Amino acid sequence: MKKIVLIEDDADLFALLKYNLEKEGYFFAGSQTGKGAIELCKRERPDLVILDIMLPDSDGLEICKAIRSHPELANIPVIFLTARATETDRIVGLELGANDYIVKPFFVRELIARIKIQFRGQSQPARSLKAGSLELDRNACRVYLAGEELTLTATEFRLLEFLMSRPGVVFSREQLLNAVWGHDRAVTDRTVDVYVLRLRQKVEQDPANPHYIRSVRGFGYSFNDSAGSSAVTAAEGASSVG
Repeated sequence: MKKIVLIEDDADLFALLKYNLEKEGYFFAGSQTGKGAIELCKRERPDLVILDIMLPDSDGLEICKAIRSHPELANIPVIFLTARATETDRIVGLELGANDYIVKPFFVRELIARIKIQFRGQSQPARSLKAGSLELDRNACRVYLAGEELTLTATEFRLLEFLMSRPGVVFSREQLLNAVWGHDRAVTDRTVDVYVLRLRQKVEQDPANPHYIRSVRGFGYSFNDSAGSSAVTAAEGASSVG
């Protein structure tokens, strides 16, 4: 399911878009100020950003430039939502890296249609993730080790999927909490340690000397990118999962 971040200071419009985007089935996160927008995007890792230009505390154009210059965010589609309607404004917005430019007032259905256009061009995630003898089937929500199906909880599955899909990247406990449990949660950093321990007991040959899920002292956890990790496309993976 796609996640959308909205940066919009108008409270009524913010609430209206939140309602309609969630109704369409999108995960939603947002802010009514521009302060902390980049940190919000880094935390939420959205599939698309909707960004007002005229924010009370920030310039949406500068936020867009910061997104485009950030290595982890640069490829995220950005749609400007603004009252600036001149041709020059549109050109500047698009030249700064926005994927689309919508002028207020607008129809919500038009915005949703334009969001779907952005997603239409994005490749589908791999159906199956593999690393050595470990295989995760996203469609069936099943995990296999050496051909034997493992019994994982939904949270364990999401945590393993998140790590396996980003091999070699070190994530802090806070980042994992936001990615797997969401920003609306009542759990602590210790929860991540507990779930990593449970996963290791299920996927590692020797949980005390883990091969797949590595601890990075002082930082967090990472999936071993030298464990033979690979992604199998939907077409290629159709016959590869038991």
